[in-house]
Amino acid sequence: MPRILYELVAADPEIRFSPYCWRARMALVHKGLEAEVKPWRFVEQDALAFSGHNRVPILIDGDRTVVDSWMIALYLEDEYPDRASLFRGEGGVAPTRFISTWADNVMIPGISGLIVTDVWACLDDECRAYFRDSREKRYGKTLEEVSAGREEGVAGFRKSLQPVRAVLADQDFLGGETPTHADYIVFGGFMWARCSSTFELLAEDDPVWAWRERMLDLHGGYARNAKRVEG
Repeated sequence: MPRILYELVAADPEIRFSPYCWRARMALVHKGLEAEVKPWRFVEQDALAFSGHNRVPILIDGDRTVVDSWMIALYLEDEYPDRASLFRGEGGVAPTRFISTWADNVMIPGISGLIVTDVWACLDDECRAYFRDSREKRYGKTLEEVSAGREEGVAGFRKSLQPVRAVLADQDFLGGETPTHADYIVFGGFMWARCSSTFELLAEDDPVWAWRERMLDLHGGYARNAKRVEG
C-alpha cells in the first residue's frame, strides 16, 4: 500500500501551500520517505471522515493513519529510527515542541495578516466563499481590512522573528550545523507565503533570509522547485 499524504491545495492542485502540510512534507523528505500527494480543499470535509479529523495533513502509512503535523513527525521518528533523525534524540522533542508552540501562536498569525487576501485569491470559487466567510468571522473584519497597510505592517512581523534571527546569526540552522524538525516547523510558514503569495516577508540582509535560502536548497532544492502562484 503506497504511503499517502493528504495536503491542502489551491485552485491549481500543484500549488500546495499549508504551513502544516509543509512541516509534514519536509519531515518525510528529511527521512527519505516518499508519499503520494492526495489533494484536498477546504470544502471537501467528507473526504477526511475516515480519519476522524477535519484538517490536513493526514498521513496514511500502510495500515496506520496519523493526523496533525506534530504527530506525523513523532510517528516518523519512532517508526523509522534508522533514517535521519528529526529531533536528534528524545531530548530534542521538548525544545522542538516549544518552537512549534511559538510558531503557531506568533509566527503563523503574523504571516496570516499579511497574506490572507493572497491566499483567498489562489483558491477556486467554492473555496473562496468558504475561506472569506470563515476568516472574516475569525477576524471580525473583511480580508481586505486585515491586510490593509501590509507594506508598513510587515515591519512588526519581522521584529517578531528576533528569537529566530538571534539563533541564526551564529549558526546555519535552528538545529545547528544541519536542520532538524525545528527548522521545518518555522520553514513551513515561509513556504505557506512563498507558494500562495508574492508579498515578500523578509529583507535580503536578514539572517532569516539567508537561512530561508539554505532551506530552499535542501534535499536537491525540493522546496525551491515547488510550484508557486505567479506574480
